[in-house]
Amino acid sequence: MEPRLVGPGPYRATRLWNEIIELFRAGMPVRKHRCRFKSYDRCFKASEAVDILHELLGSNQNFGPEVTRDQTVKLLKKFLKNHVIEDIKGRWGKEDFQDDGHLYRFPPSSPLKSYPKKPSCGKEIIKFPDWNAPKAGTSQEHIPVKSVSMNSEMWYKRHSIAIGEVLACKLVFRRELTQTNIEEIWKSMTLSQLQKVLGLDSLDEVLDARLVNSKHIVQNAYNVNKQDIVTLEDKSKELPHWILSAMKCLANWPRCSDLKQPTYAGFEKDVFKTIVDYFDQMKEPLLTFHLFDVFVSVLGLLQKHSKAVEALQISCLLLPPENRKRLQLLVRMMARISLNKDLPPLSESVRTRTLMVQVFSRCILCSNDEIDLDELLAAKLVSFLMDNYQEILSVPSALKSSIEDHVVHLQRVQIKCARADTDATFPPQSFCHQISTDEFEYQRATGSQEPLETLLEEIVMNKEITVKDKKKKLKQFQKSYPEVYRVRFPTPRTEAVLFPEKTKQKPPILMWALKKPFQPFHRTRSFRM
Repeated sequence: MEPRLVGPGPYRATRLWNEIIELFRAGMPVRKHRCRFKSYDRCFKASEAVDILHELLGSNQNFGPEVTRDQTVKLLKKFLKNHVIEDIKGRWGKEDFQDDGHLYRFPPSSPLKSYPKKPSCGKEIIKFPDWNAPKAGTSQEHIPVKSVSMNSEMWYKRHSIAIGEVLACKLVFRRELTQTNIEEIWKSMTLSQLQKVLGLDSLDEVLDARLVNSKHIVQNAYNVNKQDIVTLEDKSKELPHWILSAMKCLANWPRCSDLKQPTYAGFEKDVFKTIVDYFDQMKEPLLTFHLFDVFVSVLGLLQKHSKAVEALQISCLLLPPENRKRLQLLVRMMARISLNKDLPPLSESVRTRTLMVQVFSRCILCSNDEIDLDELLAAKLVSFLMDNYQEILSVPSALKSSIEDHVVHLQRVQIKCARADTDATFPPQSFCHQISTDEFEYQRATGSQEPLETLLEEIVMNKEITVKDKKKKLKQFQKSYPEVYRVRFPTPRTEAVLFPEKTKQKPPILMWALKKPFQPFHRTRSFRM
């Protein structure tokens, strides 16, 4: 069985779990071993299992060569606890697997994990306000700017005769969007873009949209400082000052701003242990349990760098603001520590970058389910975050601009035409106060004048009709709308430019006429032979 890339989609962690088990069972050689004067068939040593599984994970493109031997041992402990393997006496259920010479074997029953059946939450439909319907308790009489209905029989008949068929149109006045409306628009368009980037038909199997807080998305997008770090409205959710000081100390080593310079050897290790202990005591990872499947799906896009970055940008917008801020500060510290050559080694046996990934992966991403490959998946995600944290943890500008343009579009007054694909928009007008009859007539005239000007310009620029038909349509338009026509053609000269007169060519003069003047006919006598 050849390893394959498991792309984004529902139950990706479960699919990876089952694939690794199948590959391990197929690739692990088993033979007869002796233990305490007794022979056991079809078994293997623990150290051999670590060797085989570590090589398998390192060559698998879903995990990569960053997988350590220690992570492989932890995975085999999970295998033993979940009866993927058992010792030679048939015992399992405990995580007491060690990298030694103890003998283990595969159970006869299939250890594959079944796909969970999540309760159907249905597709969440974001209900936007009905812009065309009047508010409850109001009538059209209270709206000073009335809809200009252009589909009356008389209006339609006149235009059909004058300039051909004209679509029935009316003005639609948009209501002012509330903050709740804007937040729901942000949520709807953000989830839609995430679904598009992941290439999924639906997000239902990887995310419960009801758990996504629209306020969090808006706050993460707008409440940021110059470094794109989230600023919290609730100051009680900020990191403790002593933790911030410790993180700044290691991130800026040896230029510690909030702490005095160390006076004893190993000071940096104590500061690092303080930070690790604080993040280890969190009850939920920074990327939250309910978003675990989303981030695991994003891991399937790491082969496509730009798509993976965009997917992570959008996914991190869904986090609670306090989680997003802590993630930003933590990953930035990890990246700086890994690149800081002036910082003494924080471990005697592990490289600094590997140490960062090992100790902080679980507080960033982990599953509520023990069986999942959360440690391996978290290590891969954290490594990618460290390499691209500045881009990933910034607000996606393209998405932000798209949503803002959409909100502005919804706040405009529009002309809706039957069978029209697009709307002609006008600047929003206030209709919260009563106006006079003269002002109403002026608004109605100016509101309907622009589409008529557009229509006249289309006739002028139309090159598919003959000059005769164009003159006829323009004459009919002038008769129907003299004021609009006068604005476009204020003088006869501006109208004449459209139809330049053709100069008639005179017939050429015969050359012989110039050489010999015309002579009258003279009758002569006929000669007979």
